[in-house]
Amino acid sequence: MGVNRRREIRMTAQEVDTFLHEQRTGAMCTAHPDGSIHAVAMWYGFLDGSLAVETKRKSQKVKNLRRDSRVTFLVEAGERYDELRGVEVVGTARILEDPDALWSLGVSMYERYVGPYSAEKRPEVEATIVNRVVVALDVTRVVSWDHRKLALLGDR
Repeated sequence: MGVNRRREIRMTAQEVDTFLHEQRTGAMCTAHPDGSIHAVAMWYGFLDGSLAVETKRKSQKVKNLRRDSRVTFLVEAGERYDELRGVEVVGTARILEDPDALWSLGVSMYERYVGPYSAEKRPEVEATIVNRVVVALDVTRVVSWDHRKLALLGDR
């Protein structure tokens, strides 16, 4: 039987934060009315230091979240088993239609995926947030793993 290394490969809070800021795509999971899972790849940013996404206000994920606010967001990296890393964020979602929150997240995402924001980029950011809402994640649990730590433990 194998040894359970879950505790030893868990990321620290700082490693989780660094990982989430390094990666670029996550999988957002919400529940359909029939209980099946709606999973979709999403770009994400940060609003007041917390994970958030912007999405069309009439999207399936928003419909699901208005009915059931539970959400799971998974970010992962690695090609081989010994390099797999990931963070699963579990919690509830708040749908924000506040223009200031949407603008802040729009700038955050612009800087993550396009480049530094400046005043002349305003029309580009404005175009990306039309008919959108913010989905802010209120985290209740974080699960993480970094299989690169296995080599340090002598596992191969």
